[in-house]
Amino acid sequence: MATNSTKKKPVGKMLVMGLISLALYAYLLANQDQVNSTFAKGGWYALLPIIVAFVFSYVHGSFTGDFWTVLGVEAARKKKEVK
Repeated sequence: MATNSTKKKPVGKMLVMGLISLALYAYLLANQDQVNSTFAKGGWYALLPIIVAFVFSYVHGSFTGDFWTVLGVEAARKKKEVK
């Protein structure tokens, strides 16, 4: 009995992460003055740019990874060397 090993492409996840990424960038660009003044307050507010960078990186990276998977581009697998 043969098994079909085709993977389902993450089109839905790609679209959701793409929309979230688009919304984050749109909010950031539309509210630049507010974001800059908040990040410049100092103290604990100095951690906000780092947190925002991690959020943007995760969301955009997830979208990009799913995008390439949907297109069929996958990382090369290491070949095991037989001795």
